[in-house]
Amino acid sequence: MKPILLTTSLLAWLLPLLVHSQNDNAAGRVTPKEFSIPASPVFDLMGVTSSQINRTSDIKDFKVDWSFKSWKLNPNLAIQSQPFWELFYNRSDLSKYQRASRFMRRMASIDLSIGSVQDENNDRRIGFATKFNLFKQKDPLMAKELYAGISEKYQAEKDELVSQIKELQHKLDTATDVLTKPQIRSQLQSSEQQLLTINTRRNDEINGRAKIFVNENWNASSLDLAFGKVYSYQTDSAGSLKTLRLNRNTGWGAWMNGSVGMGKKWLFSGLFRTTWYEEQLDFLIRNKTTGEELSQKAIADNTLYTMGMNLRYGGALYTFFIEFLYEKKGLKTPVEALNETFKVPDNDLEIVGSSVKWDVVHPNTISFGGDWRISKSVMLNYGMRCIFDSRWKFTTFIPVATIACMMR
Repeated sequence: MKPILLTTSLLAWLLPLLVHSQNDNAAGRVTPKEFSIPASPVFDLMGVTSSQINRTSDIKDFKVDWSFKSWKLNPNLAIQSQPFWELFYNRSDLSKYQRASRFMRRMASIDLSIGSVQDENNDRRIGFATKFNLFKQKDPLMAKELYAGISEKYQAEKDELVSQIKELQHKLDTATDVLTKPQIRSQLQSSEQQLLTINTRRNDEINGRAKIFVNENWNASSLDLAFGKVYSYQTDSAGSLKTLRLNRNTGWGAWMNGSVGMGKKWLFSGLFRTTWYEEQLDFLIRNKTTGEELSQKAIADNTLYTMGMNLRYGGALYTFFIEFLYEKKGLKTPVEALNETFKVPDNDLEIVGSSVKWDVVHPNTISFGGDWRISKSVMLNYGMRCIFDSRWKFTTFIPVATIACMMR
């Protein structure tokens, strides 16, 4: 029940922040807050994203992710937020954030994510993760020159229109010639219409400038550090959580993810991750005298090292990628792990070496696919994952699709 209580506590903490975000005047502010919409860190740790080496990005809104590895409508959801940003810097006026020290701006990049997926074995996986931005070549919220003159321009227009409306209203009220009243009413309606659309026109101009800025800097370099934990449970037909799995799907993980832009069309990304977990070893013990075999279990502390590289081509609207991912366990073989964790209790007994098994790694994975930013707040990611064994024999093909939606 520990992970359930943890998840409930996180949700109870995140919900007030969501209400704060929706009620804040900042909800109406139009700014280019992010260059892309990345996968939530917890989905990154679970490996359920179309690209397992995701490009880095710093979101400044609540976000929800859906992951699909089959046509089943499983509730594979993740929620992501930046509590430090929401509490201290999410204001209609960005001057507080822009005056903050570099360290405090890095603190504002801390985000939390919680999520749950149902894997191919019908196990329910529940996890959380947090991410911290160490380096950002371009920060959209620090582009002060991007909006230079816009507020002054539209404020001056607003003041002029308000003055015109008062003057025209006065003329209409005091006009004695009925033939001039239709013309005055037409001018009054035109001025009122311009006043009503002033915010829309202002936002359109800001969005136009923001689009240019994002298009020019979509592949800006950055570096993230993250860690998290995932629990994997066996479930019954009703979906109730039963036994905790002790394998690579349950454990702590820490990783570093960086991206470097190359020209205007290319982005190179890299990943190094270490996962610590307990692994259950199932094996047989044979009595040398009678030949009788007994089932046994042992638990070994293991480590999984994951590293890889990703190359993307495209722009702010869509990209295509190809990536290579390599995995390696800290303990070389199940038998070596068993020798460290289990001692044969009797000289008349022996371990049946061929029976010692654990979940295999995927030494070599090549994926390809892309993403499409459907709108300012929604991104579709898709990919094909090809898994090979240590001798490069093709073993598995997995299509994956995810949808990320900013909760603006």
